[in-house]
Amino acid sequence: MSTSTCLLSPSLLSWLRCFDAAARHGSFTRAAEDLCVSQGAVSQQVKQLEQWLGRPLLLRSPRALTLTPEGRLLGRVLRESLQSIENTLADLRQESEGQPVTMSCAPSFAMAWLTPRLGTFFQKHPQIDLRVQAEFHALDRGRMLRDGVDAAVRFDLGNYPDLHACELLSEWLVPVASPAFLAAHPALATPQGLTGTMLLHDFSPWEGASTHAEWAHWFAYMGLPPPDWTLGRTYNLAMLAQSAACAGQGVALGRTALVLDDVAAGRLVPLFGCRVPAQASYLFVRARQPSRVLDAIEQWLLAQAQAFEEQRQGLLQTLAQRGTQSA
Repeated sequence: MSTSTCLLSPSLLSWLRCFDAAARHGSFTRAAEDLCVSQGAVSQQVKQLEQWLGRPLLLRSPRALTLTPEGRLLGRVLRESLQSIENTLADLRQESEGQPVTMSCAPSFAMAWLTPRLGTFFQKHPQIDLRVQAEFHALDRGRMLRDGVDAAVRFDLGNYPDLHACELLSEWLVPVASPAFLAAHPALATPQGLTGTMLLHDFSPWEGASTHAEWAHWFAYMGLPPPDWTLGRTYNLAMLAQSAACAGQGVALGRTALVLDDVAAGRLVPLFGCRVPAQASYLFVRARQPSRVLDAIEQWLLAQAQAFEEQRQGLLQTLAQRGTQSA
């Protein structure tokens, strides 16, 4: 065998990277999103790898990709090798005072909760150059390393097997509407008055969630039959649905971390005197450890979350009292 056929050429490394992403996601489309290339490019690179090996690695179907036995073998070995490389790179990356720290944050949480509190962080830690970027794509250790993301805050179900993830806040779901909308719709005195046309949806509350996941969870928890979801309005951010509610366009399912200020200011009114525990929670996720800088950020976030929790209890107690009075 020629020695050159065993070399990991740039082309072969590119094919392997695309195959790894396709194998992990079970989809060329999601692999392409992960690698920030086109779906066609991923498919073509995997095909070239299969032709070079002379055997199939993936079985294609309209709905998903399935690994062949050879594909499972290569996928396992490749993932272990890449994980080892990623871990070594993370360990070798030196942390220095004043080096920028990038934290990716779910956009709605960044706007409504994190940004108003950041001033206290910079006062306490002026030596840390913390940079926040709003985004909500799925995370894993490799992607964080490739994108230069040191930490993240996400609202999701918390499946991070290769990362350190710490819950910052659990969440409660509270239907909210503007005072004007509530006055114009007296049927909203009870949950049975909610109709599909009134509902404002965040159609992507977390990676992999169904379009109407949060409202569906709320109706099921309340023991109410679901309305016709297609009649409501949909947005790709919780803050957009909340803004529409403030503008009197319907009823949003507010997360307390996002709506508390609007409720306190009277721009939104909590409905029905009830709250429902959310399926997801806010998590602080980090790829680098140990790290004094990330430890400081995590401890500050946990302290802010604890202070907010104490503030939030006032709102939840008010809701409970309203529920008792209306009963």
